[in-house]
Amino acid sequence: MTVFIVDDEPSSVALLQRTLERVGFSRIYATTDPTRFEEFLHRLNPDVILLDMHMPQRSGLEILRFLQGRRENDGYLPVLVLTSDTTAEAKHRALNLGAADFLQKPFDLLEVVLRVRHLLEIRYLHLRLKDENLRLEAAVQARTQELHEAHLDALRRLAYAAEFRDDDTGSHVHRVAENASRLAQRLGLEAGWVEVIRRAAPLHDIGKIAIPDAILRKTSRLTPEEYELMKSHTVVGAAMLEGGKSVYLQMAQRIARSHHEHFDGSGYPDGLKGEAIPLEARVVAVVDVFDALVSQRPFKQAWPVPEAVAEIRRQAGLHFDPEAVGAFLRCVRAGDLLLPDPAKSL
Repeated sequence: MTVFIVDDEPSSVALLQRTLERVGFSRIYATTDPTRFEEFLHRLNPDVILLDMHMPQRSGLEILRFLQGRRENDGYLPVLVLTSDTTAEAKHRALNLGAADFLQKPFDLLEVVLRVRHLLEIRYLHLRLKDENLRLEAAVQARTQELHEAHLDALRRLAYAAEFRDDDTGSHVHRVAENASRLAQRLGLEAGWVEVIRRAAPLHDIGKIAIPDAILRKTSRLTPEEYELMKSHTVVGAAMLEGGKSVYLQMAQRIARSHHEHFDGSGYPDGLKGEAIPLEARVVAVVDVFDALVSQRPFKQAWPVPEAVAEIRRQAGLHFDPEAVGAFLRCVRAGDLLLPDPAKSL
């Protein structure tokens, strides 16, 4: 372990170095210039500091004050104060600034060794505890991530179960998730946000689990009462996801509730308008409608892709966020969207 001596008296430094070397210390560094303290501190990363209290240019108290500001981040770094001032006031001031112990000049050499060893034992135990805490923290984080993944996987499977009732392949939720992430990339959103929407978007229609098959698979136009019940899948889905602790579930809850809001305020369930609609819901709305248009369902035939793209463009500023539509069209031009039928081409 590393010992760092800061004392403006060369004779004191030499005495301390010889004393510690005789009992086996090998990593002993010293300076007689207290103005270079920070330079040595960063370079040496010491385990104990022997610090003279009274020095010209910069006192030991000033250095203690500096160390006090670093202590919260760096943890326990013991400082052994060297002083000929034995007054209670001097000790109190040093202790208040974080000094761990005192050595009175002139030194008792045996006392020097014992006090340094004692402080290094405490430092060693502190480092072991810190390492153990880091290990435990990593284990807790890994286990928390496992539980979160299991929770998210269960919800994702439930979302697929709901989708199978409306789409025989259940692949709609996968395409919506992938296309939403690609559209988000075209919007220039950061990679972390893109990944979150990719994992949250599959849950957008999870509330359909509560919609009866007679409505969900109806081949004719819904009655007003049936349509109102169909619209309830947004609030049901949001309620299912409410209270999630992870960013994925929190975003999924916002998407589930708001992906049928319209940019002009004519959507449901809350009649939100413009940027009051969460961005992730505005993104999912575009790719969800596009995928629904180009997919065959019990109540409709698939639209040709060019017609579906033209409809998305036409609805910019009405149903959809114009910026999201612009990103969608850039994806179209790049051939960067998943389609229900591999034979179709953008």
